[in-house]
Amino acid sequence: MAEQAEYLVVGLGIAGEEIGGTLAEAGHDVVGIERSLVGGECPYWGCLPSKMMIRAANLLAEARRIPGMAGESTVTPDWGPVQLRIREEATDHWNDQVAVDRFTGKGGRFVRGSATITGPRSVEVDGTIYEASRGLVIASGAQPAVPPVPGIEDIEYWTNHEATEADTLPASLIVLGGGVIGLELGQAMSRFGTKVTVVEAMERLLPLQEPEAGALLAEVLASEGIEVHVGTTADRVAPAEGGVAVHLGDGSQLQAERLLVAAGRKTDLPGLGIGAAGLDDSARFIEVDSRMRAIGPDGPIAGVWAVGDNTGVGAFTHLSYYQAAIAIADILGNDTHEADYSALAGVAFTDPEVGHVGMTEQQARDAGLKIRVGTQQVPYSARGWLHKAGNEGFIKLIEDTDRGVLVGATSVGPHGGEVLGLLTLAVHAAVPIADFRKMHFAYPTFHKGVEDALKDLGS
Repeated sequence: MAEQAEYLVVGLGIAGEEIGGTLAEAGHDVVGIERSLVGGECPYWGCLPSKMMIRAANLLAEARRIPGMAGESTVTPDWGPVQLRIREEATDHWNDQVAVDRFTGKGGRFVRGSATITGPRSVEVDGTIYEASRGLVIASGAQPAVPPVPGIEDIEYWTNHEATEADTLPASLIVLGGGVIGLELGQAMSRFGTKVTVVEAMERLLPLQEPEAGALLAEVLASEGIEVHVGTTADRVAPAEGGVAVHLGDGSQLQAERLLVAAGRKTDLPGLGIGAAGLDDSARFIEVDSRMRAIGPDGPIAGVWAVGDNTGVGAFTHLSYYQAAIAIADILGNDTHEADYSALAGVAFTDPEVGHVGMTEQQARDAGLKIRVGTQQVPYSARGWLHKAGNEGFIKLIEDTDRGVLVGATSVGPHGGEVLGLLTLAVHAAVPIADFRKMHFAYPTFHKGVEDALKDLGS
């Protein structure tokens, strides 16, 4: 006999827990299934622990900037307090009982195990079949991707999981991947004394961002002693005395104590069995409509929703919450807005921070838009000049001149992610450039640089 429920939620990460808990609070019979930890990547290995690492590393960097500005300083890094804080304050030693209790306290039924979808509204977990009378929500997330580099299976490599859990840091580290995760973790560990080398196959760091952002970060990282290789692949990996050797496509060889693989994220939709729900199990991501309804060959499938990383629309915690809210409203029959990703924003918490919203310059040109570009260099703003040490950065605006609004913006610099808030609102609300220019910008702030970038757009 199958166990019955109104709704099945496969995956209780950020989006799944939000949906399952809200439906349960609304009085529905919900079964939530999670094979790992309730809460997902963010609280245990992603945003929370990594930002604790970055916060600590940035404190070290700031202390080292004291000479010439406020006296002298001597810094002695200690990874112990960082790891203790991660274990006790963020992850509860990687125990999710509090999160499980939070879900069941709202009325949800919790099942621990790996789910296999067996039909549009049925799932099998460890031999038990669960059937939903109303709907299935697929929120299975994504896992660290490991590229098929010959020899990598013979290496005890790290992903961001092992890096977050590490009791001690290695003397040296090779990072495969110059995207957000690789640069955040690599820079943080470097500031604690690890000799870090970054390898990126694309022609620049942060290849999905504006080229200027990757170029600036390469300069900053080099100034901090981080070795950067771009435009070359890891052709082979092999054990070496004291660690690992990475053979690059340009013929050079790197060696370090540890290898950190930061090559993005991947889904396993065939392993999940989404084909049984009428979805394309050969696809990398689940296609959804603007209300998070999963789309099959003939259109949206009744009673099946997909949210979070497995939809392929930016692997961000804030986007998971955004999609979850839309799916909840659709499931409960409430009025809601449809998903709009034109002002999708994200931040790389490197130092300097890199915030981006909407289109890059190249994306706007590829879309056939007639654009103007305005920039401002942070060191030449009043706040940047006052900030002095560690003031690298810029603000870049992309205007659609036919509409007279911003379609994209990048904010790099100290607190670049916070300055991004103003720009995200401008892109989302399609604030006319003419109105934007009428604002006053508090002086001296980093966000006042937006006013200078607006002037650089021209008229």
